[in-house]
Amino acid sequence: MDQYVALAKNTIEEYVRNGRVYVPSMEELTDEMMTAKAGAFVSIHEHGELRGCIGTIEAVRDTLTEEIVSNAISAATRDPRFPPIRVEELPDLEIGVDILHEPEEIGSPDELDVKRYGVIVQKGWRRGLLLPDLEGVDTVEYQVAIARQKAGIGQQESGVKLFRFEVVRHE
Repeated sequence: MDQYVALAKNTIEEYVRNGRVYVPSMEELTDEMMTAKAGAFVSIHEHGELRGCIGTIEAVRDTLTEEIVSNAISAATRDPRFPPIRVEELPDLEIGVDILHEPEEIGSPDELDVKRYGVIVQKGWRRGLLLPDLEGVDTVEYQVAIARQKAGIGQQESGVKLFRFEVVRHE
C-alpha cells in the first residue's frame, strides 16, 4: 500500500477505534512526509460513494505527515456532509490522498483542464476548491460551477479570481 494512503488509513482506524491520534514510526514515512510542507486532501469512499473529504489548500502544519494526519481525522469525523465514520465501516473504506502543488492565478477558464488541474475560485474571503480528475466532472464549466457553489459565489457574480493547481494523487 502507498505510504501516504497507509498513513491516512492508519490514522482513521486509530481515531475511529480508540479516539487517539495516530503516531507513525519513522519507518512508515518518506523523507518528503517528514520535511515537506504542502496542502493535502484526504478523500474517503465507501462502496464507490464519497464518505468524507477534507483538506487544506496550503500547508497549515509543520510537516506533510501532520497535514495528512489532521485531514484524515477531519475527513472521517468532521465533514459536515456526512456522519462520523463508525468502526463497522472501516473494512469497506477506500482512502485517497492528494498532495497539492502551489496554486497559480490564471486569467480565464481557458487555462484549465479538468483532468490535469484542480481549480480554486475566490472572491474576497469566499473561496472554493475542486480537485482535478473527479468522476462526473467532465467540463471546465462544471468544475468552476461546483467550486463557485462550494464558495457561496453566485454563478453570475463578477470579480472572481481563478487559480489552478496540480496534485500528486495517492490511492
